[in-house]
Amino acid sequence: MTKFKALVVSETAEKRYAHEVLERSVEDLPAGEVLIRVRYSSLNYKDALSASGNRGVTRRYPHTPGIDAAGEVAASDSDRFRPGDKVLCCCYNLGMNLPGGYGQYIRVPAAWVMSCPEGLSLREAMMYGTGGFTAALSVEKLIGHGVKPEDGKVLVTGATGGVGSLSVAILAKAGFQVVAASGKSDQADFLRRLGAAEVVDREAVTDRKGLALLKGKWAGVVDTVGGEILATALKSVKYGGVVTCCGNVASPELATTVYPFILRGVSLVGIEAAECDMATRERVWAKLAGVWRIDGIADMVTEVGLAGLSVQIESMLAGRHRGRIVVNLDS
Repeated sequence: MTKFKALVVSETAEKRYAHEVLERSVEDLPAGEVLIRVRYSSLNYKDALSASGNRGVTRRYPHTPGIDAAGEVAASDSDRFRPGDKVLCCCYNLGMNLPGGYGQYIRVPAAWVMSCPEGLSLREAMMYGTGGFTAALSVEKLIGHGVKPEDGKVLVTGATGGVGSLSVAILAKAGFQVVAASGKSDQADFLRRLGAAEVVDREAVTDRKGLALLKGKWAGVVDTVGGEILATALKSVKYGGVVTCCGNVASPELATTVYPFILRGVSLVGIEAAECDMATRERVWAKLAGVWRIDGIADMVTEVGLAGLSVQIESMLAGRHRGRIVVNLDS
């Protein structure tokens, strides 16, 4: 039997959730056509929720989180993949209700697996991970709905997080004038290095007066946090502007009126990465490996092994992290 290491989250007698690096067996993995030896994963907000016992993400414990995995095919019952192929598996039910990328092996359906994009190493792919894919999908939706650099400033909320920071960098790469909003005033230099033309405090983009409309400032918005900031963004977009929404770290609630939609023609576009079709995945990943490849992305990445994950998970849940966390399964 092939043994491997995995981060296992278990519920304790005190109804808390403990993290341990334990030995597991490949024979205990669920059925699937492709067995992957995972080399790298990444930390996303959904992983942090799974690791803290959020039953809306993960129903049963003990459990191994990790919605991202990059590695080599170890065995395959699919004609699409051969042992040794470098592949990615991101989202679907991986790391939520199936053992995920925080284990050195995963076994998954072949339909979930894609070849690692040409031009990216396995480690580089996990520098982007689901956070980068979500950011790129958000930018693609903005552009697809007609937002152009000459239309004006684009706001990114939650700009120091994984999706937010990558959105800033991709938008800047695509020629947009980016305004980055964050509650971390000490990270302004970090955001400017990513390409932000302007950095503002999140309070500056949060309306607490309950107004139906505000002055139109933004040609588009990439919102990663939800709640009041998303509601304010909708009220602050110019005529015909577009707002993408991909997160709810602030709140899943959205208190707004129809006025931005019927008086300014604003579009609210939801971004969903988990069940995205493979054609879209391959197209967007090709952009991340090509025209939207971020120069100096390594500067926004922290790398840890399985033993260092718990500290990073706690930091993410407390809102203290920045950039991307890459998990080295061989460390």
